[in-house]
Amino acid sequence: MSGPDASEPVRPRVAVVGAGIVGARAARELISPGADGRPGASHVSISTRREERRDQLRATFGASVPVLWQTDRVDGSDSRGPADVVLVAREPREQLEVVSAALDAGSHVVATTDDPEEVEAILRLHPRAVAAGRSVIVGVGLSPGLTCLLARHAADLLDTVDEIHVARDGAAGPACARQRLRALRGAAQEWRDGTWVRRAGFSGRELLWFPDPVSARDCYRADLAEPLLLLDAFPDVTRLSARLAASPRDRVLAPLPVLVGPPVEGGPGAARVELRGTRDGRREMVVYGVFDRPGVAAAALAAVLALRAAAGDVAPGSHGVAASVDPRPVLAELARRGVRAAAFDPA
Repeated sequence: MSGPDASEPVRPRVAVVGAGIVGARAARELISPGADGRPGASHVSISTRREERRDQLRATFGASVPVLWQTDRVDGSDSRGPADVVLVAREPREQLEVVSAALDAGSHVVATTDDPEEVEAILRLHPRAVAAGRSVIVGVGLSPGLTCLLARHAADLLDTVDEIHVARDGAAGPACARQRLRALRGAAQEWRDGTWVRRAGFSGRELLWFPDPVSARDCYRADLAEPLLLLDAFPDVTRLSARLAASPRDRVLAPLPVLVGPPVEGGPGAARVELRGTRDGRREMVVYGVFDRPGVAAAALAAVLALRAAAGDVAPGSHGVAASVDPRPVLAELARRGVRAAAFDPA
């Protein structure tokens, strides 16, 4: 009687906690055929706290993905025990509890939050993750997330990296849109010459170019997580900043409370990452851009990273995307799934 083929890829059990735009799309990505024509995960479940969303997704997924009602247990485990990977796709500011519980249960974790305080708290779980031999990847979205991956790829083209500047446009869904306005009215953190500098949100207007059809947009400082995650991956850089594309209408809406309605996918978005440094003794600049629906890019990246964590390709600890994985195979798999980035001509 022969045992399992050692060459067979790991097909983990993945629990998706949170059933908004990103969570539902991530579940679909996890059951879609991989490069070998087989689903990447052996079992995928998704859980929600909204009864109407549960019924909607049960009609959508049928028997392929069990749609569960979230109870007091938020660690992604079920009657068979803990999941191999828990993919946390709740609204920002509601993910830390799930990440901590899933880590204690013995699961790897992929967290999509982009709230700076929550990201910082999850990064502080690093000693616990190392002690447990589990990996936690935080800030997994279009930006932060894909931009961090592109920053790592661009850094490999340079001998030294002095500056990294990120900007993005768009939101995956209502919860992301609320977080975006919250960021614009907050105080931005920028890393300058070894110290954090606080700047007012909606300041520092800069005209930046994104991939067509988004093209040029006015971008502003905001309270974003990208600098925290990039400093964790690039501790020697002297300058880090992140901006959001915004309009005069956003300035009016930013101070107002935003109610989160049913999950409705946002329109197309874009992101760019700019690195400055040296190559062969000369000053160089590398600029990458990506255009896609933020929910599509975030879900694809989250699914790919969940599978890589389960396969043992991510070292134990808690980090952002740039400090967690080799960017080349991840970008290749994202391109196979339809999410592609491109290089800009710095001129």
